[in-house]
Amino acid sequence: MDDVNATDSIMAAEGCEEMSGNGELEESSAMEASEVPASPPTEMVTMSEENGSAAEAHEVHEAPEAPVDPHPENFSMPTAAEDEEGELPADFERLWKAAHDSPQDFTSWTDLLQYCEQESHVTASRRALEAFLVRYPLCYGYWKKYADLERRAGYNDKAEEVCIQGLQVIPLSVDLWIHYINLLLGTLDMNLPESPVRIRRVFEDAVQAAGLDFHSDRLWDLYIEWEKEQGNMKNATAVLDRVLKVPTQLYNTHYDKFKEQLNSQEPKEILSLEEYEELRASCRQSQKAERAEQAQEEEEERPPGEEEPATPEGTDTEELMQKIREQVLLRRDKVYQDNEGEVRKRWHFEDAIKRPYFHVKPLDRLQLRAWHSYLDWEIAQLSSDTEDSDQDPNQAATEGSEVTAQPQEAPEDAAVARDDYRVRILFERCLIACALYEEFWTRYTQYLELQSVDEARAVFKRACEVHLTYKPNIHMHWATFEERHGDLTEARRVLEALEKTLPGLAVVRLRRAALERRAGQLDQSEALLREAVAESKEKPTLHAFYSIKLARLLLKLGRNPSRARTVLQEALEISPDNDKLHMNLLELEVSGDPWASAEAVQECVTRALAAPLTPDTKILFSQRGLQFAEDYSNSIQRVLSVYDEHQKLLQELGGTKRGAENGDEDPEKLSKSDDGSAVAVSATAPPTMPHVPITTPPPPVMGTDMSAQAGYGGYSNWYQQPQYGSYGYQNTWNYNQGYYPPS
Repeated sequence: MDDVNATDSIMAAEGCEEMSGNGELEESSAMEASEVPASPPTEMVTMSEENGSAAEAHEVHEAPEAPVDPHPENFSMPTAAEDEEGELPADFERLWKAAHDSPQDFTSWTDLLQYCEQESHVTASRRALEAFLVRYPLCYGYWKKYADLERRAGYNDKAEEVCIQGLQVIPLSVDLWIHYINLLLGTLDMNLPESPVRIRRVFEDAVQAAGLDFHSDRLWDLYIEWEKEQGNMKNATAVLDRVLKVPTQLYNTHYDKFKEQLNSQEPKEILSLEEYEELRASCRQSQKAERAEQAQEEEEERPPGEEEPATPEGTDTEELMQKIREQVLLRRDKVYQDNEGEVRKRWHFEDAIKRPYFHVKPLDRLQLRAWHSYLDWEIAQLSSDTEDSDQDPNQAATEGSEVTAQPQEAPEDAAVARDDYRVRILFERCLIACALYEEFWTRYTQYLELQSVDEARAVFKRACEVHLTYKPNIHMHWATFEERHGDLTEARRVLEALEKTLPGLAVVRLRRAALERRAGQLDQSEALLREAVAESKEKPTLHAFYSIKLARLLLKLGRNPSRARTVLQEALEISPDNDKLHMNLLELEVSGDPWASAEAVQECVTRALAAPLTPDTKILFSQRGLQFAEDYSNSIQRVLSVYDEHQKLLQELGGTKRGAENGDEDPEKLSKSDDGSAVAVSATAPPTMPHVPITTPPPPVMGTDMSAQAGYGGYSNWYQQPQYGSYGYQNTWNYNQGYYPPS
């Protein structure tokens, strides 16, 4: 626990972010674990209106339950100051261009920001910060720098707008909330009656949004101390009561502060009226019973004629106050013990997280595993509460909405709602440190989808349009999600946007074509593939790939072998050495009418043998032509002619492999084909191009006619080899990776 305390002490130092020599941000408090992009509290609507940001208020009002959308097109930054400075610094344009030419280069951006800060140029700094925060909105330190920039320039309203904008993106950032509150405390006139009301409302927004974070102690402490400064001891006690139910890193210090306040103040000054009257009546009743018993004992010992000393009615003695304090502590001790149990459950998970803030540098596997383990445990807690209908209602943590009385829920419902909220908070914290890892975004959407499709969609939008712009898998998961829920228009938009971002990525074009095919738009699917074929002529391998996909669509679904044949033949003119094109054309011809396509099949084989293909591939095509003649030719002369041509090819290309074909295989490597005949299976076949044995007639048996062995029955088993059937291009292209989200 010492390591965690040390970490919290470092994070507690506000404003200690500095630029290192390579332009990266050295973050302590700048980017803390609590920087979580979750839904902003509903009170933010009023705050936005008061600060003159109607657009922001509208954005929050539209989707109060969903994470905020910081898409670059919708991510409106505060307007620039009216008195713009003149000429930009000398190196600004150079650094600006470098950052925009390589938007994923974090160092280029921080170099630009550091230069603007050194030059103390407001316009340049504002322009650089706006562009940077669109791409890296999770960096709390730069939101703070932006707000400080506007405040130093004398634009307090704009500084508030910057803070609100940042809190809409990362509403669980404890540091940003504290910075915003300190900004208000330094700029508002506290003599005005509405100023304390507004500060208190902001505090409530803060603890509602970020109060459940494990490192939120500083925010709670600031709230408590501010209430004390205002002289509202009852409010301070109410806040302490709430934080006593929240498992935080410094949970024990809150209980110590509560006991200190209780012992230093009169109970009626710090407790609510209802609780004080209840405890006072209970303690007085207990006190009366004790006094009655004591009076009876004293009556027996009192001298005759001496009366009992009078006690003023309605007077609260110090003894009564002490009893009330004892009862208050007795109640809080149960809450404290329960909360301590929750902290102990989470402590080793929190201790395993070494980098809870955002950074572009990769996390090691141990850190990724730590986050997954923490999420597994928190989700398991939710599952156990769902199954357990006898959950103790006193163990439900109090959220920020407990300021006013709320309708009582069933104990099991309250426990499930509490744990669901904790799971969401943990997911959001995880997506700060792991913002660049698709697996955590996908896992979060799978969790939310079971409860709300709109919330899952909002997470997809945030992941794909802000943090993972150049990672295709999460975009394709999003498109699959939209198609599964019936929104084909949105699925099309997602895939089209991805293709604009990553042009030339084959899997995206195939997804678009498949989407249209499933939607019944076969013409549109064909058009997309034809467009891909036309655009890829300068890339023969990609052109062949698209041509094969288009030909298969035309053949299998369009029922038009003529058009499919034309596509493949045109592709072969560009890539005559592509064995996959030859094989698909041969398959097309073989699948037709065997008598009508005999010449076409032989033409395919002849074309393949004349092409610059490998010897093994040529032998494969020759074998296939021979099999077709054996299966469908109505002339034995034709069969023997094809067989003779095959033998000549074997002598030219594969003489060194005859030994293996003449009966030297291991008997254990023989398998049975569908018709029961023995088939040799190569144990050393590569995954994409299985070994094709060179088939020749078996050696003559002693005493038999050599010519008979070379006759019609000499090739009776070669065509039963299964290898040619497994010659598939799917493994080579491997285009279907990542279609379905991981379970």
